[in-house]
Amino acid sequence: MSEPSGQPSPCMTLDQAQALVAGLVEAFHAQDVERLAEGWREDVVIRFADHPEIRGKAAGKQWLAARFARQKDYRLVKTLQALAGDVVVTMWTGSWTDAQTGRRMSGKGMECLTMAGGKIALWEAVFNAWPRGQAGAVPII
Repeated sequence: MSEPSGQPSPCMTLDQAQALVAGLVEAFHAQDVERLAEGWREDVVIRFADHPEIRGKAAGKQWLAARFARQKDYRLVKTLQALAGDVVVTMWTGSWTDAQTGRRMSGKGMECLTMAGGKIALWEAVFNAWPRGQAGAVPII
């Protein structure tokens, strides 16, 4: 990803990537939309699982607030898996209670965060979620 000037963004260090991931976990636990959005570029693009693509910080904040309204007691473990230049790859597991159904849920996913100018420019994620205590995925044989 290039900066607006056309110059490539500087690569992150491993320590910076680990600090980014730790900060994301803290903000998710607090369900702090504003803190999370502070780490996004104004023109952030979010491609989250099967949701339609989200463009821009305002739309991203609206989507995330709706998600948090649905997830009570959200707990997250996010692990840095790879760092390649300005791309941070994480794996996460989470648990929450669905605020609409009362169902206890679990989930697992991976994400790629493409950074530009020290902020997330592109957030791409895939995940599976299922009622806690039930199998999460259907085996493919």
